[in-house]
Amino acid sequence: MSSLAPPALGQASSRAGGGSVIRVEDLGKTYGGQVEAVKGVSFEVAAGEIFGFLGPNGAGKTTTVSMLTTLLRPTRGRATVAGLDVATQAARVRREIGLVFQDSTADGELTGRENLTLAGGLFGMTPAECRGPIEMLLSRMDLADAGDRRVKGYSGGMKRRLELAVAMVHTPKILFLDEPTIGLDPQGRAGFWRYIQELRREQQVTIFMTTHYLDEVENLCDRIAIIDHGRIIATGTNDALKENVGGDVVELRVPDRARDLTEPLRSVPGVREVLREANLYTVKCARAEGLVSSLVMACDGAGVTPEGITVRRPSIDRVFLELTGKAYREEGYDDGRAAQASAFGGRRGAKN
Repeated sequence: MSSLAPPALGQASSRAGGGSVIRVEDLGKTYGGQVEAVKGVSFEVAAGEIFGFLGPNGAGKTTTVSMLTTLLRPTRGRATVAGLDVATQAARVRREIGLVFQDSTADGELTGRENLTLAGGLFGMTPAECRGPIEMLLSRMDLADAGDRRVKGYSGGMKRRLELAVAMVHTPKILFLDEPTIGLDPQGRAGFWRYIQELRREQQVTIFMTTHYLDEVENLCDRIAIIDHGRIIATGTNDALKENVGGDVVELRVPDRARDLTEPLRSVPGVREVLREANLYTVKCARAEGLVSSLVMACDGAGVTPEGITVRRPSIDRVFLELTGKAYREEGYDDGRAAQASAFGGRRGAKN
């Protein structure tokens, strides 16, 4: 499946039209001279797109994000963000990006307004310069009535919206979101992403996101990259990646001790592959329409009546599983999380 390979450098999303704002070339990170967490990844993110970055825990996802946001220094390769080198121009890179971590970095003893004023000050903004953006962000994030309350009394959804406001107080054009909706209920997730889409639409913000919710990837991302074992194994649009995993899947469950149906099912025109696990047959095909009846006839011809038939359409969840062989929430090791905790947690009381 050659089209799953990462695109050549210089190719950009047709949606963006503004060139690449993130460019990564042979980027790698080794810990202690032994643990190679990222093994020479290359990709680009075009201006104005929402780019999803996926991988099992321990695949190198967070380490890559930490290098792009200057929290870790690369061991090899080069990356530029907004045209700035992340290794040699880190301070300037930080002024061009916003960053929302998985866990809250807000100070619970301060009010929402005070957290925003502090964030603006870290980017060199005076209190007077912060005032206008803060009032706008509190209103935009539905926090105007809570702006003078201590953050420790906020709900989870309110804290997430405040985190987004903090990341945007200095008006960056590139926003990094590291699993920002984990732990939120469906309503909170939907609200958070509504704000993100408004920012992209109204301010042309480029979004680089990681998430453990694959429905977010399908509904939001223009393109995605999948990383596993420290390497990029697939890059493309949702539709392109789905198409390359082999189309539809028909599952047929038959009675226990029924005869083997592998060959009868494999002989049906249009079937690409048949997999058997006990009394469940998984039939891969380009399109399931018109094929189900032929599969049932093949079973009948072999003297077996199926007990159940299920048709599954291509999904990003299936793409991920077929390419990595792992459930998306598999636990693993990725020391980039420690870098985030060290760089930002000590400053603002965060765990992450």
